[in-house]
Amino acid sequence: MTAAAREGLGELLLLERVAVARGGRELVRDLSLALGPGDAALVTGPNGAGKSSLIRVCAGLLRPVAGRVAASTSALADARLALDEERPLQRALAFWGGTVEDALRALNLLALADVPVRFLSTGQRQRANLARVVASGAPLWLLDEPINGLDAESTDVIETLVASHRANGGAVVVATHIPMSLPGATELRL
Repeated sequence: MTAAAREGLGELLLLERVAVARGGRELVRDLSLALGPGDAALVTGPNGAGKSSLIRVCAGLLRPVAGRVAASTSALADARLALDEERPLQRALAFWGGTVEDALRALNLLALADVPVRFLSTGQRQRANLARVVASGAPLWLLDEPINGLDAESTDVIETLVASHRANGGAVVVATHIPMSLPGATELRL
């Protein structure tokens, strides 16, 4: 259990003896984790190890085969962009609500606000996906491969946003096979 949870600040994510399977193959067994305000978990491992499946369990999109999951309001960024390809970026993000202009600014996307999502590059699409999470105001961020396809400058921006979110009482779970700075995170190797 994290220090924040022990101090009674509440858990934003609780996994108790969770097991995850996909296609009849057990990927995660007997995993327990508690994240409170300011906490983070870094899930690493090779492709196919179960990182994305674990993120989907945390988001409530996949049921664990065993154990219990309790999560605060969360925002998920994964391989699915979840933005209308035909709409300009700002309008596509506005569908999800939140502080869109601030999120666009934070991710260096404000100049692309009127560009239809279908015209965004791979890196721009990845940052737009993360802008949706930033704009959400959700206390728990679930990030699946958040720096995939990003250059060093954009990676620094993401790491700074994650640090700021944690400093403001949020928690984050990051699943990645690419090294990412997440100081003080609980490390889970799959």
